[in-house]
Amino acid sequence: MEKSPIVEIAKKVCPAVVTIVISKDLPKVEGFYFFPFGGREFVVPKFDKGKEKTKIGGGSGFIISADGYTLTSQHVVADMEADYTVILGPEKKFPAKVISRDPISDIAILKISAKNLPYLELGDSDKIELGEEVVAVGNALGEFHDTLSAGIISGMSRAITAFSGLTNGAAQLRGLIQTDAAINPGNSGGPLVDMEGKAIGINTAMVMGAQNIGFAIPINYAKKDLEEVMKFGKIRRPFLGVRYIVINKELAKLHKLPADHGALIVRERLGEDAVVRESAAGRAGLTEYDIILELNGQKITEKDPLANLLQKYKIGDEISLKVLRQGKEVTAKVKLEEKK
Repeated sequence: MEKSPIVEIAKKVCPAVVTIVISKDLPKVEGFYFFPFGGREFVVPKFDKGKEKTKIGGGSGFIISADGYTLTSQHVVADMEADYTVILGPEKKFPAKVISRDPISDIAILKISAKNLPYLELGDSDKIELGEEVVAVGNALGEFHDTLSAGIISGMSRAITAFSGLTNGAAQLRGLIQTDAAINPGNSGGPLVDMEGKAIGINTAMVMGAQNIGFAIPINYAKKDLEEVMKFGKIRRPFLGVRYIVINKELAKLHKLPADHGALIVRERLGEDAVVRESAAGRAGLTEYDIILELNGQKITEKDPLANLLQKYKIGDEISLKVLRQGKEVTAKVKLEEKK
C-alpha cells in the first residue's frame, strides 16, 4: 500500500517545529493552608520571600533559518517580563531572544544562538487556493509534541476577534486563512504547510465550541516583518500618533456623536496625551475630540479601523485625512513617521 504524502511532509517539517516555554520569576510556594469562609474551606498558598523560575505557559514555533531565526504568534510571547526557551528535543534547549513583536498581525520573530539547524522553507500565501490540502503542525495542548493534523483551506481573507488565554487580551485579525485541519491550544505559532512542506501560514486561533474551524496568519505577512528585521533590526511601522476609539452606530447614538463612523481622538486615561507630542498627528494640527472620518478617501469603520488602514502605507508617505472638527469637515495632510 502506497504511503500518504503526509508521511514525507512530517519527516521534512517536524524537525524544524519547536516548543516555546514561557517562564517567569514568581514567589516560592512553601505550602498551603486552609481558610474557612462562609461555611466552606478554601485552599490558600503560603508564599516564601524568595522567587523561583516557574513555567507559566507555552506555545509552538518553527525555525526558518539555519542560524536560528524562528517564527511564532505574537500572543505566545506577549509578556515583556517573561523568559522564553525554545525546545527542539529533550537535550536541545535554547534561550530565545524576542527580536520583534507585531501585535497587528499577531507575528513574533525570535532568535536562538545555534548553527546548522533544520528549518522550513517559506511558501507564497498569495498563491494558495480554496480547497487546497494543508497540514497543521504544533505542540497540541502544550504536551503533545509534533502533532500533525491534515485538512484543506476552507476559507480565505477571514476576519476574527481573537482572545488570548495567556494575556487575556483581544485582537482584531484580518486576512486570515481558514482551515479544517485541527488547531488546538498550544498549536499557536506552529506552521500551516502545503503539500510541498512549505510554510504558508502561522497557526493562530480556533473557534471554541465549533468543530474544525481554525485560522492561520498568511506567511507573506511574516515575510514583510522579516524584511524589516533583516534590514533595520526591528519592525518599522508608520506611526500617526493618536489615541482613539472607533465609532459605530451604537456608540454614536449613546454619546450623541456627530458621526456614526470614524476614529474619535480621545485619551484613554488621565495624565496622558490624546495626540502624542512631536508626532506626525501633532505636527498636522490634530487635536483631542477630532473625528478622523477617512484616510485617503477610505472610510474608517470597525471593519476597517485606522490602525489597519495605516499598515498599507510606508514611513515617509503623505496621507490625506478627512477630519470632523466642531461640526465642520477639514482636510489634514500628514507625513507618516517611524515611532520613536
